[in-house]
Amino acid sequence: MSGARFPADLEVAAEHFTNSGWREAIDGAKREGYSAMSHALTGAARKAILDDRTPEGKVLWLLSDACSMMLKPENHNEPFKPSIVMSDGSRSALPEDFTDADIVFFDAILEHVDEPWLKGRLADILWLRHQPRNPDHALAAIDAYRSLALDTQTWVCGSCECWGRAISLSKIMGTAADVRRVEMGDAVLAAFNGTTVEDGFLALWLSDLIAEHGLVAKEHVQGIAEKLEQLAGEHDAKGELPKFRDYYERAARWYQWAKDKAKSAEMTVALAESWVSEAEFRASAGRPGYMVAANFYEKAIQVYRSVTRDQREAHKVDERMVELRQRLSEAGELSLGEMGVISAPPTDITEMIKDSIDAVRGNDPEQALHAFVGLFRIEAKALRDLAVETIKEHPLAGLFPAAMISREGRVIAKNAGMSLDGSDAEADEAGIWTMMLQNYGLTISMTAQGSILPAQEILMQEHRLREADFEWLASRSPLIPRDRTKMWGAALYAGYNQDYLTAIHLLCPQVEHCVRVQIKNHGVTTTSLDEKGIENEIGLSALMKLDKVDEIFPPDLAFEIRALFCDSVGSNLRNDVAHGLITYTGCFSAPSIYAWWFCLRLVFVPYWNAKKRAEAAADNEATSPD
Repeated sequence: MSGARFPADLEVAAEHFTNSGWREAIDGAKREGYSAMSHALTGAARKAILDDRTPEGKVLWLLSDACSMMLKPENHNEPFKPSIVMSDGSRSALPEDFTDADIVFFDAILEHVDEPWLKGRLADILWLRHQPRNPDHALAAIDAYRSLALDTQTWVCGSCECWGRAISLSKIMGTAADVRRVEMGDAVLAAFNGTTVEDGFLALWLSDLIAEHGLVAKEHVQGIAEKLEQLAGEHDAKGELPKFRDYYERAARWYQWAKDKAKSAEMTVALAESWVSEAEFRASAGRPGYMVAANFYEKAIQVYRSVTRDQREAHKVDERMVELRQRLSEAGELSLGEMGVISAPPTDITEMIKDSIDAVRGNDPEQALHAFVGLFRIEAKALRDLAVETIKEHPLAGLFPAAMISREGRVIAKNAGMSLDGSDAEADEAGIWTMMLQNYGLTISMTAQGSILPAQEILMQEHRLREADFEWLASRSPLIPRDRTKMWGAALYAGYNQDYLTAIHLLCPQVEHCVRVQIKNHGVTTTSLDEKGIENEIGLSALMKLDKVDEIFPPDLAFEIRALFCDSVGSNLRNDVAHGLITYTGCFSAPSIYAWWFCLRLVFVPYWNAKKRAEAAADNEATSPD
């Protein structure tokens, strides 16, 4: 791990730590969390080396490496992940990279570290690496982590993961940490009860921490629900739409846990109607956004579907859903006029790499993601035109029958061959479709290598996005069902960290579920009856063959779902994942990488469009004459 930073055999001791200037290095960065501390320590380490203070420089490098790791508190055995993973397999530090001498050094200085961020990290590494394990290290980590403030600024800078890790460690330690676990529950509940609307989402985050770890007794559940409802109303009164939506959603959940079905339904209806209100605003604005309005109507219908049967009559839910489906249909028809044509990417991969990097670099996280998902868009009509032109120029290419062979030697598709005079329209269409998929495969391979991966490395270098960020995006996408946001967040985050193995196995079934929900919302049956009268859900390939699918989904989106996930001539990812046919290498192939990026775009674009329309509407309202 030393590389060329310091001699590998250089020994350091406590006095080098004392003289390293570590405290001054992180003094201005600790409020920003581990990433800022790591950068500050790196700068101090380089300066120390240049000043011929090599032992002190090594100390600072070790501390920087310790702070660089990303904390995943839900993983008890491997809670740390590298902050950077490169396409060549290289990565930043992990606990196992520290030598035995480094661990001895950390143990020697632990009692002298009085900064909780750093002490918690070092104690945690010692708990994981020291042999034999020392319970005092785990307890020291718990105490350091839980001393971090429970305020909004500290939370978003990383104390959320630290508190989660402290609670997880207390469970691992059992009776030795019982008192600490109770004290942490009391502290989190007190912080939750003390939140106001000025704290933004802090009450939501704290309530999630309480729920995840069961930190409070049952008698507090009703009070938590009431507090969330109160904050929802206050955010509603201030017109803070995203906040009061989330607060209504959490309040409904907590009322459900409190066995108060009536209040849970009331909160759910309030959440659904917030989507209806925004849909109506979009549809009636000076420049109507019917596509966005349709998405919001879909979201409202999804929320209404979650109201339990015994509470639907009180709120006239079934009647309201019929009305909203009609509005959804009308908005969908009107949205067709809003769709534009997007050009295919350039074929010069050198320019693609440069352009993709330039598009993403130097932006804030949200702008960077917007640029990232906008690197490329497919146009099904252009692919079809290219296929037809290719066949005209090279008619023999589609004239003869052909068979598609899988990696295992199986015949997975056949093409009967095209007619030269147009006498067999079905065979001609099949030939055009095959050519489209072949061109599509080449295009996404070039896009993955030339645009997605280079830009993704810049994203990872410049921004520290967390799983919670992707879950937050998924929760705001009208396409994503409410009960699936955590899975989408986990899948998108895995792909962001270039763990496409996890990402593709999570995304394929969720894409199928998402498609099914959208089709159901349009009143189309997604099941079939077998000879015994048993009703079964049909798979993604069959769903995409239903008559109304091309009315429900835009043409380009429908094409990419079929080409990426369904067709045996194409990538066929859904089938390969579902049946265990995809290989380890296949999970890191261009189609898998592209599929992850495609799904990120599905989630991000509706969020971005809604945000920009809201900003434009606010600007118009502010500048309009009285």
